[in-house]
Amino acid sequence: MFEIIIGSVVVIAFILIIIVISYNKFQFAIIEIEEAENNIDILLHKKLELLDRTKPIIIKELNLDSFLENIQFEENKDINLFELNLLLKKSSNEFFKVLDDNEKLLKSDTLVTIIDELDSNEIELTAAIKFYNAAVVIFNKLVSSFPTCILGFFKNYKKKKFYDNENKEIYDILNDK
Repeated sequence: MFEIIIGSVVVIAFILIIIVISYNKFQFAIIEIEEAENNIDILLHKKLELLDRTKPIIIKELNLDSFLENIQFEENKDINLFELNLLLKKSSNEFFKVLDDNEKLLKSDTLVTIIDELDSNEIELTAAIKFYNAAVVIFNKLVSSFPTCILGFFKNYKKKKFYDNENKEIYDILNDK
């Protein structure tokens, strides 16, 4: 009788330890994802603000009626980060295409300073996105592997999506393992 009680306590303790370890793994992954999302949010809004600052300079220098009309600083504050990232990629490509086509714009010290800030921002944004995608790999593995998938099911955790970038295939491969 005593052995059955001890055996039951050991099994229950073992199950509780697995639950606590699984819960902690999920919490660490969630914290990393939230940290990365916060960094990406800050960097995307900085990029938005920098591109917004280029608009009056480009319009004035090239005598245009409008430039980068698809980005409005105030309107884009409430869209999700994935959409904002894609929008800013397109806008940034458009901006650099205009720069390539009009080298006289590089004579503006203000514009050159903004370009330097955009380059620095892009490096930081790429790093933040890589950090996010790496954290999502860990989270998605926890959601889909045993025994953590049991806790994930009860907590209603769903696989998270990745930011699109040139290394997406690597993350997809890791995600499926």
